[in-house]
Amino acid sequence: MFPQRLNQGYRTFLDGRFADERARYQSLAETGQQPEIMVIGCVDSRVSPEVIFNAAPGELLVVRNVSNLVPAYEPHGNSQHGTSAALEFGVQALKVKHIVVLGHEHCGGIRAFADEQEPLSPGDFIGRWMSQIAPAAESLGPRNNGDKEAYLRRLEFASVELSLRNLMTFPCVRILVERGRLALHGAYFGVANGRLLVRDPGTGQFEPVVADAPARRSMIHCR
Repeated sequence: MFPQRLNQGYRTFLDGRFADERARYQSLAETGQQPEIMVIGCVDSRVSPEVIFNAAPGELLVVRNVSNLVPAYEPHGNSQHGTSAALEFGVQALKVKHIVVLGHEHCGGIRAFADEQEPLSPGDFIGRWMSQIAPAAESLGPRNNGDKEAYLRRLEFASVELSLRNLMTFPCVRILVERGRLALHGAYFGVANGRLLVRDPGTGQFEPVVADAPARRSMIHCR
Protein backbone atom coordinates (compact mmCIF):
# COMPACT_ATOMS: atom_id res chain seq x y z
CA MET A 1 0.00 0.00 0.00
CA PHE A 2 1.21 3.47 -0.87
CA PRO A 3 2.40 5.22 2.33
CA GLN A 4 -0.50 7.03 4.01
CA ARG A 5 1.83 9.88 4.97
CA LEU A 6 2.43 10.57 1.28
CA ASN A 7 -1.27 10.41 0.50
CA GLN A 8 -1.95 12.98 3.19
CA GLY A 9 0.95 15.18 2.14
CA TYR A 10 -0.17 15.14 -1.48
CA ARG A 11 -3.70 16.16 -0.58
CA THR A 12 -2.35 19.06 1.46
CA PHE A 13 -0.11 20.08 -1.45
CA LEU A 14 -2.96 19.81 -3.96
CA ASP A 15 -5.32 21.95 -1.89
CA GLY A 16 -2.64 24.39 -0.77
CA ARG A 17 0.53 25.12 -2.69
CA PHE A 18 -0.60 23.69 -6.02
CA ALA A 19 -3.85 25.64 -5.86
CA ASP A 20 -1.95 28.83 -5.03
CA GLU A 21 0.64 28.31 -7.77
CA ARG A 22 -1.45 26.59 -10.40
CA ALA A 23 -0.66 29.21 -13.03
CA ARG A 24 3.07 28.72 -12.46
CA TYR A 25 2.78 24.96 -12.85
CA GLN A 26 0.76 25.38 -16.04
CA SER A 27 3.36 27.77 -17.43
CA LEU A 28 6.18 25.35 -16.58
CA ALA A 29 4.30 22.54 -18.29
CA GLU A 30 3.78 24.60 -21.44
CA THR A 31 7.13 26.34 -21.74
CA GLY A 32 9.45 23.89 -19.98
CA GLN A 33 11.86 24.49 -17.15
CA GLN A 34 14.51 27.21 -17.22
CA PRO A 35 16.22 27.14 -13.82
CA GLU A 36 19.27 29.35 -13.48
CA ILE A 37 20.64 27.53 -10.44
CA MET A 38 21.75 23.93 -10.10
CA VAL A 39 22.29 22.53 -6.59
CA ILE A 40 24.31 19.39 -5.96
CA GLY A 41 23.24 18.19 -2.54
CA CYS A 42 23.19 15.13 -0.33
CA VAL A 43 20.47 12.46 -0.16
CA ASP A 44 20.22 13.12 3.58
CA SER A 45 16.53 13.61 4.37
CA ARG A 46 17.35 16.54 6.68
CA VAL A 47 18.95 18.63 3.93
CA SER A 48 16.42 19.42 1.20
CA PRO A 49 17.67 22.29 -1.03
CA GLU A 50 14.13 23.24 -2.04
CA VAL A 51 13.18 23.66 1.62
CA ILE A 52 16.41 25.38 2.73
CA PHE A 53 16.21 27.96 -0.08
CA ASN A 54 12.41 28.24 -0.04
CA ALA A 55 12.38 27.58 -3.78
CA ALA A 56 9.35 27.82 -6.02
CA PRO A 57 8.64 25.13 -8.63
CA GLY A 58 11.07 25.38 -11.53
CA GLU A 59 13.62 27.55 -9.70
CA LEU A 60 16.23 24.94 -8.80
CA LEU A 61 17.66 22.01 -10.69
CA VAL A 62 18.58 19.65 -7.86
CA VAL A 63 20.92 16.66 -8.00
CA ARG A 64 21.30 14.59 -4.84
CA ASN A 65 23.71 11.78 -4.08
CA VAL A 66 25.49 10.40 -1.03
CA SER A 67 27.57 13.26 0.44
CA ASN A 68 26.97 15.75 -2.39
CA LEU A 69 29.96 14.54 -4.40
CA VAL A 70 30.95 15.49 -7.94
CA PRO A 71 33.13 12.81 -9.53
CA ALA A 72 36.05 13.92 -11.64
CA TYR A 73 35.46 14.04 -15.39
CA GLU A 74 35.65 10.53 -16.82
CA PRO A 75 34.10 10.20 -20.28
CA HIS A 76 35.13 6.58 -20.74
CA GLY A 77 34.91 3.44 -18.64
CA ASN A 78 32.12 1.10 -17.60
CA SER A 79 30.73 3.13 -14.68
CA GLN A 80 27.34 4.80 -14.82
CA HIS A 81 27.62 8.53 -14.37
CA GLY A 82 24.35 9.75 -12.88
CA THR A 83 25.75 12.96 -11.41
CA SER A 84 27.84 13.66 -14.50
CA ALA A 85 24.80 13.12 -16.73
CA ALA A 86 22.75 15.54 -14.64
CA LEU A 87 25.60 18.04 -14.77
CA GLU A 88 25.77 17.74 -18.55
CA PHE A 89 22.01 18.27 -18.78
CA GLY A 90 22.05 21.31 -16.51
CA VAL A 91 25.02 23.00 -18.13
CA GLN A 92 24.62 22.07 -21.78
CA ALA A 93 20.85 21.77 -22.21
CA LEU A 94 19.35 24.08 -19.58
CA LYS A 95 22.34 26.46 -19.51
CA VAL A 96 22.24 27.12 -15.78
CA LYS A 97 24.23 30.13 -14.62
CA HIS A 98 25.19 28.90 -11.16
CA ILE A 99 26.19 25.55 -9.66
CA VAL A 100 26.10 25.22 -5.87
CA VAL A 101 27.72 22.31 -4.04
CA LEU A 102 25.78 22.09 -0.78
CA GLY A 103 27.53 20.21 2.01
CA HIS A 104 26.10 19.72 5.47
CA GLU A 105 26.75 18.95 9.10
CA HIS A 106 26.57 15.36 10.44
CA CYS A 107 26.97 13.75 7.01
CA GLY A 108 26.62 9.97 7.28
CA GLY A 109 28.68 9.29 4.17
CA ILE A 110 31.59 11.35 5.48
CA ARG A 111 31.44 9.50 8.80
CA ALA A 112 31.33 6.13 7.04
CA PHE A 113 34.50 7.01 5.15
CA ALA A 114 36.31 8.38 8.20
CA ASP A 115 35.34 5.42 10.39
CA GLU A 116 36.18 2.90 7.66
CA GLN A 117 32.85 1.24 8.37
CA GLU A 118 32.08 -2.30 7.23
CA PRO A 119 30.18 -2.56 3.92
CA LEU A 120 26.41 -2.57 4.23
CA SER A 121 26.15 -5.11 1.40
CA PRO A 122 28.47 -7.29 -0.73
CA GLY A 123 28.38 -4.59 -3.39
CA ASP A 124 29.77 -1.97 -0.98
CA PHE A 125 28.27 0.76 -3.15
CA ILE A 126 28.61 3.42 -0.47
CA GLY A 127 32.22 2.49 0.29
CA ARG A 128 33.24 2.62 -3.34
CA TRP A 129 31.37 5.89 -3.88
CA MET A 130 32.90 7.53 -0.82
CA SER A 131 36.43 6.46 -1.78
CA GLN A 132 36.35 9.48 -4.09
CA ILE A 133 36.99 11.80 -1.15
CA ALA A 134 40.38 10.26 -0.35
CA PRO A 135 42.15 13.33 -1.85
CA ALA A 136 40.09 15.59 0.44
CA ALA A 137 41.12 13.55 3.47
CA GLU A 138 44.74 13.65 2.40
CA SER A 139 44.61 17.43 2.08
CA LEU A 140 43.79 17.67 5.79
CA GLY A 141 46.95 15.87 6.88
CA PRO A 142 47.12 13.55 9.91
CA ARG A 143 43.88 13.05 11.76
CA ASN A 144 43.51 14.65 15.19
CA ASN A 145 42.43 11.66 17.26
CA GLY A 146 41.61 13.93 20.19
CA ASP A 147 38.63 15.59 18.49
CA LYS A 148 36.87 13.28 16.07
CA GLU A 149 33.86 15.55 15.54
CA ALA A 150 36.11 18.46 14.59
CA TYR A 151 37.87 16.23 12.07
CA LEU A 152 34.54 15.18 10.55
CA ARG A 153 33.49 18.82 10.18
CA ARG A 154 36.79 19.63 8.46
CA LEU A 155 36.31 16.69 6.11
CA GLU A 156 32.77 17.83 5.28
CA PHE A 157 34.13 21.21 4.20
CA ALA A 158 37.05 19.63 2.36
CA SER A 159 34.70 17.39 0.38
CA VAL A 160 32.85 20.49 -0.87
CA GLU A 161 36.19 21.94 -1.97
CA LEU A 162 37.02 18.67 -3.76
CA SER A 163 33.71 18.69 -5.63
CA LEU A 164 34.33 22.27 -6.74
CA ARG A 165 37.73 21.24 -8.09
CA ASN A 166 36.23 18.22 -9.82
CA LEU A 167 33.64 20.42 -11.49
CA MET A 168 36.48 22.26 -13.20
CA THR A 169 37.72 18.99 -14.74
CA PHE A 170 34.61 18.96 -16.97
CA PRO A 171 35.58 20.84 -20.16
CA CYS A 172 32.12 22.37 -20.64
CA VAL A 173 32.13 23.69 -17.07
CA ARG A 174 35.68 25.01 -17.17
CA ILE A 175 35.16 26.83 -20.47
CA LEU A 176 31.96 28.51 -19.30
CA VAL A 177 33.50 29.50 -15.97
CA GLU A 178 36.50 31.02 -17.75
CA ARG A 179 34.16 32.95 -20.04
CA GLY A 180 32.18 34.29 -17.09
CA ARG A 181 28.97 32.55 -18.12
CA LEU A 182 28.88 30.07 -15.23
CA ALA A 183 29.72 30.53 -11.54
CA LEU A 184 30.57 27.80 -9.02
CA HIS A 185 29.72 28.10 -5.34
CA GLY A 186 30.34 26.10 -2.18
CA ALA A 187 27.88 26.14 0.72
CA TYR A 188 27.40 24.30 4.02
CA PHE A 189 24.21 23.81 6.02
CA GLY A 190 24.10 23.33 9.78
CA VAL A 191 21.37 20.80 10.48
CA ALA A 192 21.00 21.63 14.17
CA ASN A 193 20.99 25.44 13.96
CA GLY A 194 19.86 26.12 10.38
CA ARG A 195 22.94 28.24 9.68
CA LEU A 196 24.03 28.49 6.06
CA LEU A 197 27.69 29.18 5.30
CA VAL A 198 28.84 30.19 1.83
CA ARG A 199 32.39 29.87 0.55
CA ASP A 200 34.22 33.09 -0.23
CA PRO A 201 36.08 32.32 -3.49
CA GLY A 202 38.78 34.83 -2.62
CA THR A 203 39.70 33.51 0.81
CA GLY A 204 38.42 29.95 0.75
CA GLN A 205 36.58 30.60 4.02
CA PHE A 206 32.95 29.65 4.61
CA GLU A 207 31.06 32.64 6.02
CA PRO A 208 27.49 33.01 7.39
CA VAL A 209 24.94 34.27 4.87
CA VAL A 210 22.94 36.09 7.54
CA ALA A 211 25.00 38.95 8.96
CA ASP A 212 23.73 38.59 12.51
CA ALA A 213 24.24 34.80 12.61
CA PRO A 214 26.84 33.69 15.16
CA ALA A 215 30.22 33.72 13.44
CA ARG A 216 31.45 30.26 12.74
CA ARG A 217 34.09 29.95 10.10
CA SER A 218 35.06 26.67 8.56
CA MET A 219 37.81 24.73 10.21
CA ILE A 220 39.75 24.55 6.98
CA HIS A 221 41.19 27.12 4.62
CA CYS A 222 41.39 25.86 1.06
CA ARG A 223 42.10 27.55 -2.20
